[in-house]
Amino acid sequence: MSVPQLIYLDNAATTPMLEEVIQEMHVCMREVYGNPSSVHAPGRKARVELEKARRGIARLLQVSPGEIFFTSGGTEAINAILWGCLRDLKRTHFISSPLEHPAVLQTLEAMAAYENATLSLLDVDQLGHTDMQHLEFLLKQHPASVVCLMHANNEIGNLLPVNEVGSLCAGHNALFLSDTVQTMGKFRMNLNQLPFDFAVGSAHKFHGPKGVGFMYVRQGKFFHSFIRGGGQERNMRAGTENLYGIMGMSKALELMYDGLEGDRAHILGLRELLMGELAEKIPGASFNGDVAGSCLHTIVNISLPALDQEMLLPSLDIEGICVSSGSACSSGSSKQSHVLTAIGANPQRASLRVSFSRFSTAREVLRLVQVLKQLLDKNSS
Repeated sequence: MSVPQLIYLDNAATTPMLEEVIQEMHVCMREVYGNPSSVHAPGRKARVELEKARRGIARLLQVSPGEIFFTSGGTEAINAILWGCLRDLKRTHFISSPLEHPAVLQTLEAMAAYENATLSLLDVDQLGHTDMQHLEFLLKQHPASVVCLMHANNEIGNLLPVNEVGSLCAGHNALFLSDTVQTMGKFRMNLNQLPFDFAVGSAHKFHGPKGVGFMYVRQGKFFHSFIRGGGQERNMRAGTENLYGIMGMSKALELMYDGLEGDRAHILGLRELLMGELAEKIPGASFNGDVAGSCLHTIVNISLPALDQEMLLPSLDIEGICVSSGSACSSGSSKQSHVLTAIGANPQRASLRVSFSRFSTAREVLRLVQVLKQLLDKNSS
């Protein structure tokens, strides 16, 4: 029996590493083995490469290298920032939305349960947009809060009106943390001009290695280390740095910026093809989120009739098609995604998150729609 050719359309969960990134990391593993905190020659060489990577990321994001701190990924960065805001910056009220990643929501819930933090969740509409009037109301009630809202939703792709949020935060002495994991490497970001006080990145979302990321902390908003036990990262993150991961991450972000416009045009073409094919081949198919409005081009969340959600992903997997029903962090759950529940999506309809990268092809899109049609035809016969 022939094995289906693999079709990978789950890039919001993780991306394949670029060959140039692998090569960069191999060089580091072979030649840069010193500890960056050591004073001897191999340690000094490692320190030079570490700071070169930091400067590279800072240059792309148009911030000071002193505002970039390396972490194990986006989840650690978010935890460090939130706990730092509470314990060191003495901010006790947090405003977020029910659409946020579990790294935000579960951390805020723990802070509210075990510390003196309080939490307000914003209203959202059926398209997945945050209610700005509610945000303004909450900020008036709780000035000097910390607002935690993701730049692009990781399940439905909606983009946040960041300048509007930033203006409201500035007017009420609030700090603004944005989970930018899904948008790093997808846009040219000038974090110096964007209204974020804090932002985060995770290398494996933009064709870098897993297990490494960074946090951007605006000058003047620094806090004590979340992970204790050393003075690394200018006392902002203890632990020996993952040097080859950091070098790979810096290389990956550089390569993404080099190909940004071409990638966007390519992916927008695939997105248009997918939506057109679904409209033609699968009656009743619709979309979760604001696919016709302000949204991230790499994510499409499909709502399908007459299919069993629990059997959909395994059936596609048998055909060699890799997609998801929502966040990879909750992929083992049989419950409907918390994002789809929050926007009132019909729980009787199966949902499918398709997420593209520069490696995605039109052939893969056509094959996905073909298999979905076959499953629907089989289910209705």
